[in-house]
Amino acid sequence: MYQHDPATGPAPCAVVVVAGSDLTCADVVAVARQSHPVALHADGRRRAAQSHALAEHIVSSRSVYGRTTGVGANRVLDVGADEPGHGLRLLRSHASGTGPLEPTDRVRAAMVVRLNQLAAGGSGVAPDLLDALEAALLAGAVPALHRLGSIGTGDLCALAELGLTLCGDLPWRSGGTAPVPLTNTDALALISSNAVTIGEAVLAYHDLTVLLAASEVVAGLSFLALGGAAEAYGAPVQGARAHPGQVLVAQRLRALLGLGVTSRPGRRLQDTFSLRAVPQVHGTAVDALAHLGSTLAVEVNARAENPLIDVGTGEAWHNANFHTGYLAHALDGARSAIYPVAELSAARLGDLVDPDFTDLPAFLADGPPGSSGVMALEFVAHDGVASLRHASLPATLGSAVISRGLEDHASFSTQAARLASTAVPALRVVLAAELVAAVRALAMRDGPDAGYPIRSAYELACTALDPDVADRPLSADLEVAGRLLDGYGVSPPLPEQPGDEARTPPRHR
Repeated sequence: MYQHDPATGPAPCAVVVVAGSDLTCADVVAVARQSHPVALHADGRRRAAQSHALAEHIVSSRSVYGRTTGVGANRVLDVGADEPGHGLRLLRSHASGTGPLEPTDRVRAAMVVRLNQLAAGGSGVAPDLLDALEAALLAGAVPALHRLGSIGTGDLCALAELGLTLCGDLPWRSGGTAPVPLTNTDALALISSNAVTIGEAVLAYHDLTVLLAASEVVAGLSFLALGGAAEAYGAPVQGARAHPGQVLVAQRLRALLGLGVTSRPGRRLQDTFSLRAVPQVHGTAVDALAHLGSTLAVEVNARAENPLIDVGTGEAWHNANFHTGYLAHALDGARSAIYPVAELSAARLGDLVDPDFTDLPAFLADGPPGSSGVMALEFVAHDGVASLRHASLPATLGSAVISRGLEDHASFSTQAARLASTAVPALRVVLAAELVAAVRALAMRDGPDAGYPIRSAYELACTALDPDVADRPLSADLEVAGRLLDGYGVSPPLPEQPGDEARTPPRHR
């Protein structure tokens, strides 16, 4: 029941077909992290070939940005369609990123995203370049892409490094494939993309979605340990202000806790916000991540090329589809919606160490007077909350004017994606701290009754976590709890069946 991963995708060793139209976030994660093989669909290669042929025809008769001209403010300089070496010089000059190298999973995510975009048609690159990307992914070859050098208007530096590696001008970071020639038509066409940013955003979206689902399980365990009042999750309450995420979270909590739609009793007349407002707070994050997922589905399959070599019209269209404002704002919204989830988790942890809420020893300690128990977990959790708070600040408030004033705006989606990656370990440590405390509190009461569907999650944690409640370092417990969260990313439980209204939930201990 507790094995849900919204983006792990196909079964092990399943081939991910890259057709340029229907690649999913699940497919990207499968290629990036599980080394699933890829297969370029014949239709995708055909579209690329048509676009390439059209691009070659157009540049023979008129000026096309980046092919017959310079780029940026150099757009007014004519380099000629057959100027030898223009494409290679363009790649070499733009391969100027710096900072640490991107990890392998992000590089592979970027490569499969760019392959799919090229298969959508519209770039004008030679189909041989698609073959080279496919071969590199199949061989596990990884180029060295530097992390810094993008502001959300094209990952020019990193993709130039990819291009130079594919053509043999730069060495592979690991593995390798036979070099492929790059023409003047190929150079700008390859790098005019945000594939690196999109790939990172897909992986962060996946991780945050899993952790958000796991947070419902952790909140459910704390609900039992604190003797929460179920009426706050009741269907009459949720139907009174029926935001989709809120209704869904409440429904899933009722299923996890074995509650009917009108279950009410708890230890207190009204709980703290950290228990009572879980559907509202988590539901906001569910909806924000759903919006991010929809945005990524568009970006992964977009023909966001400048210029767009459009076979339908037979024209090259200069445009601003490199601007990733939609993605930047979706990422900012998702991070800001995730942050209150961590705040609630830390607040519940504060309740779990308080005897007034649990009727258990302070800090869940079991030892001589003055024993600290899990006291240190609050420091750990609030460190994570602080990190997440900084990562939740909007990236889209920045601005940039570059290339002699021609490029006078940027979306900063790249920075928004990096902040989303930063948010993942921060949220994980906050939830892990709450999980360790909730399981200890429940264990001190002999665990939830067998009637709770969530008991299997509790038993899994008890098996994995050290049962010793004496004062001791909890670092290993936090590491184990952090890994458990991946297994707690649960599929939405089935809706309540007729008659649930009359069900009697198990009694709180």
